[in-house]
Amino acid sequence: MSTRPVPAAWVAAVDDFLTALRAGGTPATTAATRRAHLHRVARGLGGSPWQVDGDRLVAWCGRQDWATETRRGVRGSLLAFYRWAVAAGRTETNPAEALPTVRPAPPCPRPAGESEYARALLAARKPAHRLMLRLAAEAGLRRAEVAAVHSRDLVEDLEGWSLWVHGKGGRDRLVPLSASLAAELRGHVERGFLFPGAAGGHLSPRWVGKIVADLLPGETTMHQLRHRFATRAYGVDRDTFTVQQLLGHASPATTRRYVVVPDDRLRATVNAIGSAA
Repeated sequence: MSTRPVPAAWVAAVDDFLTALRAGGTPATTAATRRAHLHRVARGLGGSPWQVDGDRLVAWCGRQDWATETRRGVRGSLLAFYRWAVAAGRTETNPAEALPTVRPAPPCPRPAGESEYARALLAARKPAHRLMLRLAAEAGLRRAEVAAVHSRDLVEDLEGWSLWVHGKGGRDRLVPLSASLAAELRGHVERGFLFPGAAGGHLSPRWVGKIVADLLPGETTMHQLRHRFATRAYGVDRDTFTVQQLLGHASPATTRRYVVVPDDRLRATVNAIGSAA
């Protein structure tokens, strides 16, 4: 990542844009992502955002070696920024409209293997680290969601124990817990954050991710534990909508990127075609 300073004209404009986002209730995580995207562009283009035209923006973005989802995200941030700028009277044109639509990358779910998960559980010497693993693999939480678990989020109803999860984009969801995971959580959590950090806060998502990555073998990541959960949840009754709710996705299209279709379903489909021939 470039260490070049962000030009002052961009800093002021982006700050005003973020103020407008906050006024509209945009979650802090989304605003932070917008800031990161726009500062990246600002370092690359320099000058002022009001001096940028469509051709220059397309040329610069086209030279970047980005993953598909990064390219989609930056384009979305630029479109939102310049739409705000036009509406606010900062500029008369939206150069980001010249950027071509970026097609999503084809789904490539990568669930952690059962042996990898089992080895990580065995490697977890601290109860807190074991819970980090289980919350990702058995409840489908993201690392930021794991980091933010609080004692007040654990609730009981007639069906058993559940966890209020504070999700991406300000979308909270209630995730049912297995009896085993609920018991382990209840035995560990006291008043306050499950994974306390400094000054009364909680551990950072980055640190939680590092702890879990160090426990997992090879190149396996914490996010692949979430893919594991999604794939196993889908295998129960093949219900994408249920999995979408459990994962906290805004769109079922996102959920499909997490799920490996079980081999038995693929095989049954092929066998049904063969038997009809």
